[in-house]
Amino acid sequence: MLRRWTLSTFAILLSIILTACNTTNTQQPQAQATQSITTTNTPSQELAKLSAKRVVTLSSLTTDIIFQLDKTKLVGIAGSSLFKNDPRFQDIPRISEGQSPPNLEKIVALKPDLVIGAEGFSNQPIQRLQQLGIPTLLTQVNTWKSLEEITAKLAQLIDVNPQPLLERYQSFLGDRPGTNTPILVLVSSQPILAPNKNSWAGDLLEKFQVKNLAAELQGKSPIAGYVTLSAEKVLEANPEAVVLITPPQGGSKTEVLASFNKESFWQKLPATKNNRVYVFDYYGLVNPGSIDAIKQACEQIKKDLLG
Repeated sequence: MLRRWTLSTFAILLSIILTACNTTNTQQPQAQATQSITTTNTPSQELAKLSAKRVVTLSSLTTDIIFQLDKTKLVGIAGSSLFKNDPRFQDIPRISEGQSPPNLEKIVALKPDLVIGAEGFSNQPIQRLQQLGIPTLLTQVNTWKSLEEITAKLAQLIDVNPQPLLERYQSFLGDRPGTNTPILVLVSSQPILAPNKNSWAGDLLEKFQVKNLAAELQGKSPIAGYVTLSAEKVLEANPEAVVLITPPQGGSKTEVLASFNKESFWQKLPATKNNRVYVFDYYGLVNPGSIDAIKQACEQIKKDLLG
């Protein structure tokens, strides 16, 4: 079990690094996110004239957004565990599986008039496709605002109305009474990582007015939007509630809890003593993943942290 959890922790760290590798670690994350979501290899003036009818997506979130906006425009997608057993996507060709790079020959054979990738994941294939004359767009979603903006941008590119989907996003938030309960989110145990306000998780918690104890912390972590904490720092934070994260490739809540239970500080925390430890899925809270994953994370925040 120890070896399995070590691999799970590594998978979380790798996924966060890939997600955040092109996110600038600045004091102004909102402004940076707004600038980065429209990074393209195809000139903006050319995209402005586009009314795409055949779209290939290289990330799970953009796959879901395009499908929700107009599923008839989606002709190829990257394989994702989020959609593996989802009947909605069964008949759509896969151009990659798992962490393997997208198959450029398959993409070209689909004759797309737009290919959408994600910063940090898709830069090289997007550049190659642009060289072949295929319109491309790189996206980055690390705040709620950037989620709304990229949705509006994609709707413009396929010539549909984004408003119904944007209103659906707002329904996920609902009434947000907030909480004064000091909360700490721990995404891994070796090392101990917590999201600050410069991450998707931190921004989502801020949307719900959750008191994230790591929000203002800064550190030398190589992962933008995350800080590395020592056991002493966790004890000093003294959280009344703790959120733990299951690994992206799957894992039980029992394994997640067991990994932290071995830490010397764990039984000393008010959250542990008062049984206020909650386990969230990686997709939705750490990585937006899909629209349903975001919805589920929002529902769990309201149920566990605001309830």
